Amino acid sequence: METVVKNTASPKVALNTHHKPSAPAAVPPASFDDLLVGKRLRQARRVKGLRLKQLADAVGCSESLLSKIENDKARPSLQMLHNIVGHLGITIGSLFTERDPHEGVVMRAGERAIIRMDSQTTDGVRLECLIPEGGGKTIYGSIHIVEPGGGSAGPISHEGEEVGYVLEGTFELTVADRTYTLYPGDSFFFESHLPHSYRNPGTVTTKVLWINSPPTF
Repeated sequence: METVVKNTASPKVALNTHHKPSAPAAVPPASFDDLLVGKRLRQARRVKGLRLKQLADAVGCSESLLSKIENDKARPSLQMLHNIVGHLGITIGSLFTERDPHEGVVMRAGERAIIRMDSQTTDGVRLECLIPEGGGKTIYGSIHIVEPGGGSAGPISHEGEEVGYVLEGTFELTVADRTYTLYPGDSFFFESHLPHSYRNPGTVTTKVLWINSPPTF
C-alpha cells in the first residue's frame, strides 16, 4: 500500500474551532440528530421476502445482531449498513426522513436528518443528508462527520462517481489500495466501483462534504 502524505509544513488551515461557543444553538432536534433506521430496514427486508437469517447470512453478521439493528438497539458500521441496503435493493440515502418537495429548496442548519453509525471505541461516523429522500434523481450529497478513530470500517464499492471536499479535521482516504491524507481545503474524486474506505486519524472531528452520482450510495 502506498501512502501519499501532504507536506504539513505548508500554511496551516484553521480547523474552524471558533464555532464551538455557538454549538449549542446549532444542535439538531433529537428526532433529527439520531435518526432511527431499523424500521425501514425491516420493511425493506419483508418487501424483498427475506427471512432475518437469510439477510444476516448474506451480509455476514449474526441473526441476533441484525435483529438488534432492525429494532434500533444496535447501530451497524458504515460498511455493514452499505452491505445491508445493497442486498435489499435500496440505498443509504433512501433511509433518511422524507420531506415534502413543496416545502422549498432550502434545508436549514439543524434541520437536516442524520444517521449515526456504530463504533466500538468512538462516536464513529454520522451522515448528515443534504438531499431529502426523493429529491435526488441523479445525485446524492451528505456531510460525513467522522470522530477521531472513526471510519468506514472496511472498503465499500458501488456504481457511479464521487467527489469530496474536506471541511474540517484530518481525513485518511484509501482508494484501490492507495492511501491519501487530506486536510481542510483538499478535495478528491474517484470512480465508485474502486474499493474505497476512510478514517479519521486525527484528534478532532473531521467533516467532509461528499457527493455521489448517481445516488447509489
